Amino acid sequence: MTNIILLGPPGAGKGTQARRLVEERGLVQLSTGDMLREARTSGTEMGKKVAAVMDRGDLVTDDIVIGLIEEKLKTARAKGFIFDGFPRTLAQADALGALLKRSGQELDAVIEMRVDDEALVDRISGRYTCGNCGEVYHDRTKPTAKPGVCDVCGSTDLRRRADDNAESLKQRLMEYYKKTSPLMGYYYAAGELFTVDGLADIDAVAKSIADVLDRAKGA
Repeated sequence: MTNIILLGPPGAGKGTQARRLVEERGLVQLSTGDMLREARTSGTEMGKKVAAVMDRGDLVTDDIVIGLIEEKLKTARAKGFIFDGFPRTLAQADALGALLKRSGQELDAVIEMRVDDEALVDRISGRYTCGNCGEVYHDRTKPTAKPGVCDVCGSTDLRRRADDNAESLKQRLMEYYKKTSPLMGYYYAAGELFTVDGLADIDAVAKSIADVLDRAKGA
């Protein structure tokens, strides 16, 4: 089993690298948002609990998220897991560590995709994605071969996030750094934190991540 956490600010490329890890290493990506949406319509007891909380407009508790992750660890057939969007706090990091221990598993690496903020603003300002398959494009560095048509699936459902602009991104970056700084120290102290250049070429980033995982598994 290979279990990792990908850390990085909005636009660092976590989604792109997670998809590659899913394809190349047989890992399962555990996205908090995806799990909540899936649970809400599942009809299970946990799903009913999630639906009730969300319908009230309340925040989903850490216990519920941990419960959803625990279900996935027990039922998903995978060679490991990528934790996406969780943990975000020290309490959540403690809870995840305890869950993995109960499950007889461990965390192999926490990979920080480090970026230069100004370069990231340039990257995000031109970003758009395919609403059908999730492929990511950029006006300047990676436009579609045929304007308005996804290269991968042929869909014309290309979308831009309303907050993919310089001002919104700077606010999101500030929020990210405020929340994740303690996590960096937490995992550094545990000897589990590794850093890669998130602004390198996609293939270069993938190789850096692969090197980290190979070293971690060989340690």
